[in-house]
Amino acid sequence: MNPHDRWFDGMARELIRHAAGKAPPALSERLGEEWLTDLTARSGAFSQLRFALGCCWATNVIAHEFGAPARAAATAAGKTTVVHDPGSGPSFSRRTTVILLIVGLHIVVICGLAAAIVGPAVLKTPERIQGYVVPQAPKTPPPLPADPTLTGVRPEISLPPWRDPPPDPPATIPESTSGGLPLQTAGAPITKAVNRVLGGPGAGFPNTDDFYPEASRRLGEKGITRVDVCVDGTGQLIGRPTIGQSSGSARLDDGALRLAKAGSGHYRATTEDGRPVSACYPFLVRFRLTN
Repeated sequence: MNPHDRWFDGMARELIRHAAGKAPPALSERLGEEWLTDLTARSGAFSQLRFALGCCWATNVIAHEFGAPARAAATAAGKTTVVHDPGSGPSFSRRTTVILLIVGLHIVVICGLAAAIVGPAVLKTPERIQGYVVPQAPKTPPPLPADPTLTGVRPEISLPPWRDPPPDPPATIPESTSGGLPLQTAGAPITKAVNRVLGGPGAGFPNTDDFYPEASRRLGEKGITRVDVCVDGTGQLIGRPTIGQSSGSARLDDGALRLAKAGSGHYRATTEDGRPVSACYPFLVRFRLTN
């Protein structure tokens, strides 16, 4: 409930309590409860305010009806009795009158604002709407450029007369003092054969079964993955292992990579003439199910 509706609800309840207090004591409490119950069943601030004003008017009528028999009995007895008739006096106190005036002023201001907003701001709709199509200028393609013409004198190219190249001089093969084989010329580099042995998994390398994925075991997946590694002379990895050839299962390939990383420090280094060197080489990881 917004502040405006709460203000109207409080004003209506105050009017109903005031009206119930003006009623005869025998009916005051019961009327107050019934009227407040009926007030909660009404929706809308103006509806609640009209109901509260109606309760004030009903209190006037009830008080007048209850005061009439008391005045008639006093007249028949010939006694001068002062009977308090709430209906004969002023209907509302000064406070109630001021409150009603404030409520009426708010209603007038709200109605004036609503009339100013919703009033003559609506434009009159034209009775007839005519439409027409705006013709568009035809699109003409840009003119094509004029064909270029070749002007001038055509140059003449004179070819030199063909001459046969001189024949190659005959190759001379130096004689060898040891069986007729050619001798090695001076200054040529002397190549020496190097005995190179590639490394691989060495002592203490992890067991493949420890890296067999459990999901692959349950699904019966098996295969061979080729892993490429780069190892230094001490058997330590010097780069991230990569898959050289997949086994066809991403789970098995992932297990092979984890096995290759865990084996760092347990690789057999590549040797050249018996000397360990840094090198890159592949090795196979086989995943197979055993009973």
